[in-house]
Amino acid sequence: MTHPLRVRPFRLLFLGRTVSAVGDAVVPAALALAVLRATGSTAALALVLSCAMLPRLLLLPLGGVLADRFDARRVAILADLVRCLAQLAVGLELLGHPSLGVIAVAAAIGGAAGAFALPTSAPLVAGTVDPAQRQQANALMGVTANTSRLAGPALAGALIWAAGPGWAFLLDAATFALSALLLAVVRVRHVPMPRRGVLADLALGWREVRSRDWFWTSLLGHGVWNGAAAVLLTLGPAVAVRRLGGEGVWVLMLQAGAVGMLTGSLLAARIRSRRPVLVANLGLASYAVPLALLAVAAPAPLVIAAYGVALTALGYLNPVWQTVVQAQFPPHVLARVSSYDWLVSLGATPLGYALAPVATHAWGEAAPLLTASALVLVACAGTAAVPGVRRLTSSPEAPGALAATAR
Repeated sequence: MTHPLRVRPFRLLFLGRTVSAVGDAVVPAALALAVLRATGSTAALALVLSCAMLPRLLLLPLGGVLADRFDARRVAILADLVRCLAQLAVGLELLGHPSLGVIAVAAAIGGAAGAFALPTSAPLVAGTVDPAQRQQANALMGVTANTSRLAGPALAGALIWAAGPGWAFLLDAATFALSALLLAVVRVRHVPMPRRGVLADLALGWREVRSRDWFWTSLLGHGVWNGAAAVLLTLGPAVAVRRLGGEGVWVLMLQAGAVGMLTGSLLAARIRSRRPVLVANLGLASYAVPLALLAVAAPAPLVIAAYGVALTALGYLNPVWQTVVQAQFPPHVLARVSSYDWLVSLGATPLGYALAPVATHAWGEAAPLLTASALVLVACAGTAAVPGVRRLTSSPEAPGALAATAR
């Protein structure tokens, strides 16, 4: 089997996404510091983050329709150019006298563009490599994204220390421009779809989602996982500082998680499970362990190790899940299905952020952490009871493909 990086279209796609991932990994730390420097308010930071998140969630289904209808490559190029301009505006604003309003508007524009970019990932990979190469190609995408997350904070710190946070956004703008340029010369297979109204296209995509029990039940588990992750990220720093030994424990947890994500992506490139969705979802249930350990303030090394293992499972799931979706859904609905995937998976995140402090105020930190732990265990491990999850198997005739009868 030819290595995906020997295929020129995928090599260019991989290079563009790698460059863009590096820029994106720098921005979160730079944004937080820039807003806090400009306003001194965590509420202002929450406002900016909400301005980026809400348009992304609301516009994801429409992004899927456009990517299926007009070619995922063209939609991705346009989204990269819009995000380039948004990040350029923020970078230039931060070089002068920053205005919270300008930053918030740019964040909303960038978030909206992200809603059109996210659904293009699956059809771009599926359109540049053969089915037998997809799991390795998806794993490579995961490796570059997770490596960038690991190195991003350090690079952001160096840029902020040397030149200020504005330059981090200018770097991200440059990476989006380069990504768009590389996509412009990539040849991607595209299956045109019949022209219908937007609502009809959305309904067809939703029917594809509902027709596969393994897919929609797994999405519910993934959504619960993300909601629980929001609870951990909200309460975890306070537990680490007050009860586990200080800020260094939280930093080590995050680093262990980043290493785990990278390790999981590398494992996905090597290991092909006979029942990929079942194995990946059971692995995802391991996130219940660090949540429970934080709730009881277990020894720091145990919490750190458990978090690293749980994020290894996530790093493994992402490429495996993308490969399954690319194999099981027709190419002309792949972007719409991906948009619903992102919408359900990320939809619970704001809920977790909002409910965790309220529950903590009412019942203490342990209650929301233990509740999130139980929900993750039931929602992710519970998918093993779904017939489609158990029956969906990798095809022995074509590594990386999956049996189409298992629905």
